Amino acid sequence: MRRPGNTQDAFFSLATSRRLPTIVSGQGVHLIDDAGRPLIDACSGPFLALLGQGNERVIAAMTSQARTLTYTYSKTTRHPANAELSARLADLAGPGFDHVHLTSGGSEANEMAVKLARSLALTRGQPERTVLVTLNPGYHGATVHTLGLNGDLGGRAAWDPMTVPSRRIPAPLTYRAPSPRAAADASIAALQALIDEIGGHRLLALLIEPIGGQATGVNVPDPSFARRLRALADEHGFALVFDEIVTAFRTGAFLAAHHDPAARPDLVTLAKGLGAGYAPLGAVLVPQAVAQELAHGLGFEVSHSYDANPIACAVGSAVLDEVVDRALVERGAELGARLRAGLEAIAEHNPVIGDVRGRGALLAIELIADPATQARFPAEADPAAVLLRRGLDRGLLLYSRRQNQGRFGDWLLIAPPLVMDDATADELIDRLSDVLSISARELLAVS
Repeated sequence: MRRPGNTQDAFFSLATSRRLPTIVSGQGVHLIDDAGRPLIDACSGPFLALLGQGNERVIAAMTSQARTLTYTYSKTTRHPANAELSARLADLAGPGFDHVHLTSGGSEANEMAVKLARSLALTRGQPERTVLVTLNPGYHGATVHTLGLNGDLGGRAAWDPMTVPSRRIPAPLTYRAPSPRAAADASIAALQALIDEIGGHRLLALLIEPIGGQATGVNVPDPSFARRLRALADEHGFALVFDEIVTAFRTGAFLAAHHDPAARPDLVTLAKGLGAGYAPLGAVLVPQAVAQELAHGLGFEVSHSYDANPIACAVGSAVLDEVVDRALVERGAELGARLRAGLEAIAEHNPVIGDVRGRGALLAIELIADPATQARFPAEADPAAVLLRRGLDRGLLLYSRRQNQGRFGDWLLIAPPLVMDDATADELIDRLSDVLSISARELLAVS
């Protein structure tokens, strides 16, 4: 008798699994469910499917590499696909991001950045540097270690007893703050207080999303925030790490770090769009001086079995070819401007939209229960679930989930594949307008 088997949602709550569509195929920016219904992918999965479905260049690169070399272990060998991808990444990232440590995804990339920072501290004779600082809210991964770095109140009760939690400071959330600068001031003051409490010599690294993802609804901090973090890192000798797993390629620059050279981080982590859904792939970008210091000191020989996998490396190089040849970074800025204009037009007449924000093709709307007071939805509400359900009714595959029980707000993110054309972008906005109108009536009836 055949065993029943399952899809991943067998482990989800029934409330979640019951609303999931079954996807059987995809082409471009559309996914097709088992009823033959095309769905516009409005958020690239979780900000990942940069090139959409069925990219022939990437598929050809995977096939060619698989016929040449499928696997060899990065700790005992080297191979050309690794060298090629690292060179392309370093060239696009520019000076200060000269070497690349590849991983199997974003959680691993963030863990590897922490390990690199720790190894560098030990190489420098600074074993007391053990404290990690992150933002609350914030998100850096789903491994046990990275769960301890997240700013997620709901997850802390479950996971903090099993982790080494970071010290968390308030994220500089701009909506509801007196001003973006005031939000940044409050976060910097909290970091300074932490430094005064424990001593800057104990800080190992500060890990932040330069522009937020799901955890903050694409919060865009005041520019002074990252600049002052850079100054404090220089003053006290800890590493400033940008988690660009969501932001890379999307914000109108190859890296969000490129928007402000005065706030340049020490390390950058990438994933999601780098593999674009075709292979698990992440990376840590490292300055040449740091790599050389490690190589001439204690060394850094940390690896996972699939780090720098040849097929994943071939995928990454092909993705970067597409990004460059099709000017997708620039397209992200154009597409984002078009989508943002559409979202702002919707917000003018929809009472549950309190804010439209983001940069490039990484956008969000903040959902509110009362436009007069900017009140959040109550704990018993779940705006994300309503929008996802109504989105499917209108042929949109949306991505949003409630975090921190809505304590910091509720939002819907819009971050489609960068290959989306203008006509489809306009169709997305038209459908989303209907979704939000219907959802507003449902949400306000229970708030």
